[in-house]
Amino acid sequence: MKKSKFLLLPVLAILACSKDPISENQEAETQLKPEEISDQQSEMAFPDDLGPVSQIYYSGQKMPVEDHGSDYVYQGDILIPKNKSSKSPQSIVYKNKEAIPQEKSTGRTSGMWPDNTVYYSINSSLSDKNRVYDAIRHWENNTPLKFVERSGQSNYIYFTTGSGCSSYVGMIGGRQNITLSDYCSTGNTIHEIGHAVGLWHEQSRVDRNNYITVHLDNVRSGTEHNFHTYEASGFDGDEYTTSLDFESIMMYGAYSFSKNGDPTITRTNGNTYQVQRSALSSGDISGIKSMYTEDGSEPEYVNGEYYTLNGLTVLRKYDRWYYNSKWGWKEVEQKYGYWFFV
Repeated sequence: MKKSKFLLLPVLAILACSKDPISENQEAETQLKPEEISDQQSEMAFPDDLGPVSQIYYSGQKMPVEDHGSDYVYQGDILIPKNKSSKSPQSIVYKNKEAIPQEKSTGRTSGMWPDNTVYYSINSSLSDKNRVYDAIRHWENNTPLKFVERSGQSNYIYFTTGSGCSSYVGMIGGRQNITLSDYCSTGNTIHEIGHAVGLWHEQSRVDRNNYITVHLDNVRSGTEHNFHTYEASGFDGDEYTTSLDFESIMMYGAYSFSKNGDPTITRTNGNTYQVQRSALSSGDISGIKSMYTEDGSEPEYVNGEYYTLNGLTVLRKYDRWYYNSKWGWKEVEQKYGYWFFV
């Protein structure tokens, strides 16, 4: 992601890499090659449980999610808080003279961690805590972010046990879990922290079709929604300053959610590619640095990227903000922490 997407929902891409065990059903469908097995599974919150899929609205966008009780799950490992989503569209962009309902100001966050500081706590029962410490060290050594153990702060990340690997996107307010099962590696933890500081999955960029082909005929039944992306609606990507980053730690693998051992994602020329869960790519790092600046200056937003700011997912284009509303793409602007149509 060469200047990556940020905050709660830029656009989405989806990664691969965890070492999820292959289910009996998958083994029955095909015997994967060893080199494909590590690339077969994307980080998943509930690898052994496909929840019922429904459509919700979150940060101004309609998206398909799995219902897992207290949270919705998007694209495998992204947690969506139910109390911040709805089943029907909500008015979150206002006309200039429109009064803002009082309840809209309750519990709102910008999605970014103030002062480049992320507070965290670790569940005492979490196994192999070193993967958390190593992942944090990697983030601190390569980005302007600081991770500080919580001492009463109200907004913080809580590393805890879970069925798989999962995280919310951006700072949502209050305690927000990053779940790590025993099979989640240091690389998976780096990936989940990426979500928590605002990154979405790489392959769901608005211009992804310029770089990849998604093969839905190879996708396991019931998981097709994990390849959802936003409608480009006339934005062809010609003006983009960056390209899809195959090296991003936030990228789906070529065999993610495969039902038969054949690739679900290839380059547009038909070739597969390798993903990595070793480190942030140079593109990941430059993207984070554009959002969390070292000198405290205003964030540098990249044309062609999605961002979720103050509760709304918007597209940066020609150095302006656009929102995909029910009337199509409309220019919007921020005032006093709220969004208004221009």
